[in-house]
Amino acid sequence: MTVDFQNLSKREYQLLLKFPAYVSLLAANADGKLDDSEKSSAVELAHIKSYNCDPLLSDFFKEVDENFEETLQKLDKSLPKEKSKRDAAIIAQLEKIENLFSKMEPETIAVIHKSMNSFKDHISLAHHNALIDFLFPLRTLGLSDY
Repeated sequence: MTVDFQNLSKREYQLLLKFPAYVSLLAANADGKLDDSEKSSAVELAHIKSYNCDPLLSDFFKEVDENFEETLQKLDKSLPKEKSKRDAAIIAQLEKIENLFSKMEPETIAVIHKSMNSFKDHISLAHHNALIDFLFPLRTLGLSDY
């Protein structure tokens, strides 16, 4: 079973489809820009989510995956370059998306938030040190955590 987004207008649904891209851009903005490794990680995760996600969101992520890389690039180019202004612009869009949740069921909201947290975490780790992964393939508190 998948989520039915009939309570959203077409324009609202199009904004919701950008949710993973905005979350990815915010996570990548720790250093003020979206670099190639962060972009690759986000595109890869969007594709993986299209076939490996909570069944409620399977149709949603299939649709996200169709244009994710293009959406990510367009949003990246449209955002301010200065880090604090960029953060503010992304957060403003995320707040607009959060306002859409008043039209959704609590279960749907919880599943979407959990999924977006996985985007945030995945992109945040895009720069994880390869040497640490080689020497300590299992996460070791204090050695492999930031």
